Amino acid sequence: MKERGSFFVIPGIVWVLLFTIFPLVYSFRVSLSRVAYGRITGFAGLANYARMFQDYRFWGVLGFTLLFVMFSVVITVSLGLLLALVFNRKMRGLRFFRALMTTPLFTAPVALGYLGVMMFYEENGPINILLQTLGFGKVPWLSDIFWARTAVIMVDVWQWTPFAFIILLAGLQSLPDEVYEAAVLDTSSGWDIFRYITFPMISPVLGTVIMLRLVDAFKVFDIPFALTNGGPGTATRTLTFYVYTQGLRNFDLGYASAMAYFLMFMSLAVGIFFFRRYRSLYE
Repeated sequence: MKERGSFFVIPGIVWVLLFTIFPLVYSFRVSLSRVAYGRITGFAGLANYARMFQDYRFWGVLGFTLLFVMFSVVITVSLGLLLALVFNRKMRGLRFFRALMTTPLFTAPVALGYLGVMMFYEENGPINILLQTLGFGKVPWLSDIFWARTAVIMVDVWQWTPFAFIILLAGLQSLPDEVYEAAVLDTSSGWDIFRYITFPMISPVLGTVIMLRLVDAFKVFDIPFALTNGGPGTATRTLTFYVYTQGLRNFDLGYASAMAYFLMFMSLAVGIFFFRRYRSLYE
C-alpha cells in the first residue's frame, strides 16, 4: 500500500524538478556563460556578476527598486491595518464595503497598469480633472520622474492594500474579547488599548504580512511595464524590468540571469533577516 501511495507523489516531484529545480540550475549556468542570440558560446565565470557593479543603469534600477519596496510596503501595511481597525466592528453594509475594497486584489496587475494610464492621463484624466476642480494645477503624472514614480507606487498600493486588509482583519477578529473587556475596566483610552493590547497581539500576523509584501514587492514588473513602460527614461524601471529588457529585448541572457540571481539572493537575504529578527522577539 505504501508503494502504491508513493505514485501520488510523483507528479508533484516531477513538477518541482521541471519548473523549479531545472530552471534554477540552468539559469545559474547561463549566468556564468557568454550567450549570443540564445546560445551558450563559452564560459564567462563571474564576468556577468562583475558587470553589474560597473553598470550605472543597474544601480539606477536597483535604487528605484529599493525605494519602491520601502514606500509600497510601509504604505500598504499601514493602510491595511487602519482599514482593518475601522471595519473590525458591527456596522451597516459591512459585507458590501469589504467586497468592494478587495476588488483590486483580484485584478491582473497589467490591467491595473493600463487602467492607471487612463486615470493618470495628464490632459483629461479623471485625477487631473478632479485636482483642477479643487483649484489645483495639472500634475505631470507620467512625464515627470517624481510623479511617475509616485503613480507607480500608488497603483501598487491600491492593488495590495486589500491583501493586508483581509489578513489583518482576520487577525483582529481572532483576538479574544475577554482581554478587551478587562482592558476597558482599567483605561478608557483607545490609543492605550491599541498600543499595549491590540498591537502586541496582532504583531505575528503583521510580521507575516510585511514579509510576504517585501518578497512580492522586490519582483514587481507588471505595473511599471503597463503604466509607464519604465519611463520617463528609465526612472521607473525596476530590477525585474531591467532583467526582462536585457534578457528578452537585448538577448543578453547571461547578464540577465546574473541580475536575476542577484535579485533572488537579495530577496532571500531580506526575508531571512526579517524572519529571524521578528522570530527572536517571541522566543
